[in-house]
Amino acid sequence: MGSDLIFLALIILSRPSFRSIEAQGIKSARLLDLLIRDYTVKSFDRHWKTGTSYTVHPPANLSGIEVDTVRFRCGSVRRYGAKVKEFGLGIGVIVHPCAERVIVVRQNLGLNWSPIYYANYDLSGYQLVSPVLGLLAYNAGSDVSFGSPFQLGILASEKPIKIDFGDIKIVSDVIGSSTRPLCASFEGDGKVTLKIQVSPDVCLAARDGHFGLVIESPPLMPVRKKISRWKLVVRSSIGAALGAFLLGLLLVTMVIKVKKSRMEELERRAYEEEALPVSMVGHFRTPTASATRTTPTIEYLYINHHS
Repeated sequence: MGSDLIFLALIILSRPSFRSIEAQGIKSARLLDLLIRDYTVKSFDRHWKTGTSYTVHPPANLSGIEVDTVRFRCGSVRRYGAKVKEFGLGIGVIVHPCAERVIVVRQNLGLNWSPIYYANYDLSGYQLVSPVLGLLAYNAGSDVSFGSPFQLGILASEKPIKIDFGDIKIVSDVIGSSTRPLCASFEGDGKVTLKIQVSPDVCLAARDGHFGLVIESPPLMPVRKKISRWKLVVRSSIGAALGAFLLGLLLVTMVIKVKKSRMEELERRAYEEEALPVSMVGHFRTPTASATRTTPTIEYLYINHHS
């Protein structure tokens, strides 16, 4: 009896609280799974029949998510297989570890909640074109609503698990006519496995988990910003004014250079010309010519006659 009380206390203490999860915020796919699981267990009715699918209505803060649950006997699932909405479990499927009964939870995260997988998995180069579908299993004892069921594994031994996206809303406006999406399997270790569809909108899986359809992201086209008319006028005016200023500056520089060249030429010529002789006339220095004066004719005749 004492050990039972200790076990009961451990279960109560280890059970996640709705408030604590909500306070942390839904930032990971794992927290979202736990929250959906707890609401599913909370809404479970002991009068639900084994093998019958029931719809679980999530709270308002999880609007857009569809949840369905079915309780099975582990032996029956292995002998006859099962179908839960889009998931087809073939004969020979193994639920491990399972003592007697299992709760299978089917999730459709919708287009609003599916992008949470971009924050938890590396999808660079690809984009989702379908909601993420989840198939998870939990143990079911005599009283399902008591405690926190731990997760079980669903393994396909003889036939793979089939996932039919035919009735799922797919973002068709980003898919080309010749493009077939790839099957994306989101593994528990944070990896993404991509496979080719076996038929249109049908994927195969080897175990439980989360699945979706993806395509390669188209290359980003450069976005040309539209410039308003008044900005274009202002920029044109500024450009024209700057051009006129530079042209005027160039002309002024050329005029100054031409004048300077002329002055240098005049100075050069002045220095090259021969300087006139200078003589003193009184107290003044005046240039004088060096040419010889011609003797007048009358003076020349008079000198010759008397000689």
